[in-house]
Amino acid sequence: MSDNKNQQQPAINIEISEEVADGIYSNLAIISHSHAEFVVDFIRMMPNVPKAKVKARIVLTPQHAKRLLHALRDNVQKYEMQFGKIEEPDQPPFPPMNFNTPPAQA
Repeated sequence: MSDNKNQQQPAINIEISEEVADGIYSNLAIISHSHAEFVVDFIRMMPNVPKAKVKARIVLTPQHAKRLLHALRDNVQKYEMQFGKIEEPDQPPFPPMNFNTPPAQA
């Protein structure tokens, strides 16, 4: 019987379209879950606009959600080792809807 640890996994060829590669800016994420899945809604809030839109929704199995948690933790640690600690100022659970900017005028 061969040792599975010594066997190399086949390479995965991952393609990304130009549109997806551009990315989507999000400054708020809302996470919900059921017994079978985690749902992460990525939202873009704009200054002085009381209505925010979900720009992307990702649905994950609980196992993939936990892998994502570990991958994010690992990447944040690596980022902080390279660029310094990410500051987390005290703030309410949701950012203020007006971003502390004056109201827009036409």
